[in-house]
Amino acid sequence: MSDRATLRIIASLVPEGSRVLDLGCGDGALLDLLQRERGCSGYGIEIDDANLLACVKRGVNVIQLNLEEGLSMFDNDSFDVVLQIDTLQHLRNAETMLRETARVGKCGVVAFPNFAHWPNRFAILRGRMPVTKRLPYQWYDTPNIRVGTFKDFEVLATRNRLAILESFGLQEGAVRRMLPNLTASTAVFKFERG
Repeated sequence: MSDRATLRIIASLVPEGSRVLDLGCGDGALLDLLQRERGCSGYGIEIDDANLLACVKRGVNVIQLNLEEGLSMFDNDSFDVVLQIDTLQHLRNAETMLRETARVGKCGVVAFPNFAHWPNRFAILRGRMPVTKRLPYQWYDTPNIRVGTFKDFEVLATRNRLAILESFGLQEGAVRRMLPNLTASTAVFKFERG
């Protein structure tokens, strides 16, 4: 998820001057935006060598780490905000990483493809796994280990005693608050420990 409008919407959830940890930060575009326009500081976590190089070129502090190994190197409340933007669906230990996000950050922001978006539902009704702009892979070559929905995350948050501070859907850079589980290709949640 890297279009400019989407990055700005996600960035607006991060208070100015925050200390940020971005899990699976990719090329560092979001952290770069947060540093330049919102006065934030912090680190990105990334495993991919090409993305690490891109982060360094942008001037983003980055640590090479496999998120499956956890965040034990960070103390409780080490960051104001921990971001998981398009990361959760790639992790085997998604629930553990969600709890770790809540542990090391005072609040967390998660965004992931919403599998309940109406075009996905329509594809399933036709007997096929969806292939969309937001989920562009065939079922056999997708990097996503799991799929989830807006409602699924609400249940997971409750189960893990996370208080949802804000939630909405995103559809091509536009915020969807009305029926986001049906009308948005991306689910976005801001939360804290309950």
